[in-house]
Amino acid sequence: MHLANTAKMKRYDGLKHGGDETDAFQLAHLLRLGILPRGYIYPKEQRALRDLGRRRMQLVRSRTVQVLAVENVQARETGARMTGWQVKQLDAAMVQGLGLLPEVTLGMQANVAVITTLNVEIARIEKHLALSLRGRADYQLLGTAPGIGHTLTPVILLETGSIERFAAVGDYASYARCVDSVRLSNDRKKGEGNRRNGNKYLAWAFIEAANMARRWCPEARRFHDRKRAKTNAIVATKALAHKLARACYHMLKNGEAFNMQRCFG
Repeated sequence: MHLANTAKMKRYDGLKHGGDETDAFQLAHLLRLGILPRGYIYPKEQRALRDLGRRRMQLVRSRTVQVLAVENVQARETGARMTGWQVKQLDAAMVQGLGLLPEVTLGMQANVAVITTLNVEIARIEKHLALSLRGRADYQLLGTAPGIGHTLTPVILLETGSIERFAAVGDYASYARCVDSVRLSNDRKKGEGNRRNGNKYLAWAFIEAANMARRWCPEARRFHDRKRAKTNAIVATKALAHKLARACYHMLKNGEAFNMQRCFG
């Protein structure tokens, strides 16, 4: 089976009529000539583990919705605010002790019950992912990069797949949505390309890694601050994510641990 990459295919000209039959003949013609641009088909035996990682992200988003609901009710009813970590530690008895109206208490207890259930299921999935990937050498390599811990390592590893499918580091950075899609002519913006072309899960992982790196890594924080002084915080975070994406490519490609000097100078 061949998966055609439509983003790299040029529409054929010169035909008066076009339809499914002519499109099929055109695809067959390109395949016969050996010039059919193809997309990557993730190996079937590894697909279930990757989808499990995506399911974890889905559960985390659902938990965030419940946490925000509890925070909003607490702020509306009492004027005080809880952090997300404090909300995750709540149980039914603690909610009862807040002294809210019975109806408000019942609703908040329902939110807390859902959060508790999601915490258990997310922990189960994270444990399974760690046990399945811990023995791989590339899993250990990614853990040496700043901002990439036990949560982001499985996401980056599973969403990347085989690093050999990327011919150059720029291809990998583009796949992670770390490359600008603006089109320039004479230093003037003439339009944009497909900004969403790439892997949204991988893009999220590198943005999260950049946010963690600028908090805990002095070298990453200095790089981020220099970029922010020239542009703004959003562009600086994206630039740091681009740095980390390029570093991860070389780490996986060459089998080397993260090099702080090579990445940040």
